[in-house]
Amino acid sequence: MTTTEFYGANQERYEQSSGPLVVVQVHEADVWPVYDNAESTSVTATKDSLLTAAGVYNGVHPVVAIGGRTAADGRPALLTGVVVDVTPSSTLAESLVRINIADGQIVRNWVANVLTYTNTKTAATFEQAPAIGQPVYVDDTCLLATGVTLSMSPLSGAGLKNPLAGHLFYCQDEYADDMVGGANVAPTFDTALSNSLVQQEYCIILSNGWQEVA
Repeated sequence: MTTTEFYGANQERYEQSSGPLVVVQVHEADVWPVYDNAESTSVTATKDSLLTAAGVYNGVHPVVAIGGRTAADGRPALLTGVVVDVTPSSTLAESLVRINIADGQIVRNWVANVLTYTNTKTAATFEQAPAIGQPVYVDDTCLLATGVTLSMSPLSGAGLKNPLAGHLFYCQDEYADDMVGGANVAPTFDTALSNSLVQQEYCIILSNGWQEVA
């Protein structure tokens, strides 16, 4: 399964817990990294659009930041959360995006194992042994694939602080096989990774980025 439109029609659900829910509504222009609000708008680096070309909501649920992308605009002291749904507008930037900003919600999203970047926006070091509780950040670096809004790097490829999104956690089927639901799978964060860029699904327990003010 590719990162492109990972949460589109007929794909697996992003939700891994039923709550908590604290839903806020903002304009699409205030949400990043998505289609028109990313480090690069090139064909290879554009993030998922929350709307189709025709302006119809298409059901993607990335973890995102709310607010300015520059240091002058307040990054990284931002709200973070997971997109719930969208009310389209004839002007893309004025479309209304509902985002769950509750601490403790568990969601499935793509995460890159980048720990640091060079000043040329290439990945320098990588996490090879991710662990439960490891922090993950909203990252708009153009190196990351289309559907990937999260990495393990506290700084972006441009050297800006990435807002905290949450921490690696168990998916519903990653607990030991003593729960309701039958046979389960090994936790993704127990998988050894290569010393190179790996982008794969993880479950994240969300934690608002505004807490990372220092």
